[in-house]
Amino acid sequence: MNITRSFENGVLTVALDGKLDTATTPTVTAEIEEDVNNAEKLIIDMKDLKYISSAGLRLLLSLHKRMSKKGGMVVKNVNDTNMEILDFTGFADILNIE
Repeated sequence: MNITRSFENGVLTVALDGKLDTATTPTVTAEIEEDVNNAEKLIIDMKDLKYISSAGLRLLLSLHKRMSKKGGMVVKNVNDTNMEILDFTGFADILNIE
């Protein structure tokens, strides 16, 4: 899993490249934790995310809940496979997906 972060004007953008699963979710969480605490808005770019498991979905839900108390969270560039997972699990109805 490769994680690219940028922080500008209170907006944290996190681009994920690889698989967000049980093995990688703790690493992603640890790497973005401090930035998420300082961010007013969060953008998750899933353009290069090949796969998301239930552990990754839990992370998205947790981040969504935290950021809803601030400026919100947006999920961008979701590929067809991951969009099917988000639709099937009902996450597409919860998350702000662009």
